[in-house]
Amino acid sequence: MPTDTLTDRFEEHRPMLLGVAYRMLGRAADAEDVVQEAWLRWTAEDRSEVREPRAFLVRITTRLAVDRLRQAQARRESYVGPWLPEPVVTDFGPTAPDTAERALLADSVSLAVLVVLESLSPLERAVFVLREAFGFPYGEIATALDRSEAAVRQLAGRARRHVDEGKPRYDVDPTERRDLTERFLTAAAGGDLGGLLALLAPDARLVGDSGGKAKTPRVIIKSADKVGRFLAATSFKAEERLELRFLEINGGPAVLALDGGVPDTLIQIEVLDGRVQCVYIIRNPDKLRGLAGL
Repeated sequence: MPTDTLTDRFEEHRPMLLGVAYRMLGRAADAEDVVQEAWLRWTAEDRSEVREPRAFLVRITTRLAVDRLRQAQARRESYVGPWLPEPVVTDFGPTAPDTAERALLADSVSLAVLVVLESLSPLERAVFVLREAFGFPYGEIATALDRSEAAVRQLAGRARRHVDEGKPRYDVDPTERRDLTERFLTAAAGGDLGGLLALLAPDARLVGDSGGKAKTPRVIIKSADKVGRFLAATSFKAEERLELRFLEINGGPAVLALDGGVPDTLIQIEVLDGRVQCVYIIRNPDKLRGLAGL
């Protein structure tokens, strides 16, 4: 097969492969590495043995991601403080013309869902991602993972139960989230405790991820009072040099604070019934590097 055809075939499926790898690993850099390795194996494969390029590439990408995830889970046991996925800018564009399909894609890549997926085994996570996010048939997933279809169905059922039990119920209306994000940011920037308490749900949580490389809480803060007081005490009002920018991150509105053009802090909230249920703050510079230049 000519090189240009090899490249064209691969590039046709690259967005999907990146989507699978990112949902598996929670890190854009790791996903890129996995897809690059899949490319190398694709170019080295005997063309006569590949009947379905899409199935072959998904199989290779998934297996590589499973192997890398096993290594990553061991490293995360020593991670300093709470762990959150690496944030990515989402723009599903023409790949999801249907509103319901776009909502499904956004939900499957949300920070809340990716955090819950951390509780799954690598195989459970692979099955969940391929089935729930991309709609692959059980038979194709079984081939990709070298498991029986019956085993894959069991993994899928177990993964779905874990996700349903662990996934918080949030509203996904982007307009409401954007409005609440702006009001929340105004209150936080001004150190307005009363304004924050008016927006926070009684059982609100704050999850900060710095990996020990910046100042964030090393435990999850729980309750509106504690979250509000923490935010009021660490407001942006003393950080006037920071440039604030709204963008869509992991399927929802977020605020990126830049210091001299360098990403410093990412804030995203989750909303239910008009109140802020969870505040995510990411300050690990390694995780924010991919947002530079936006």
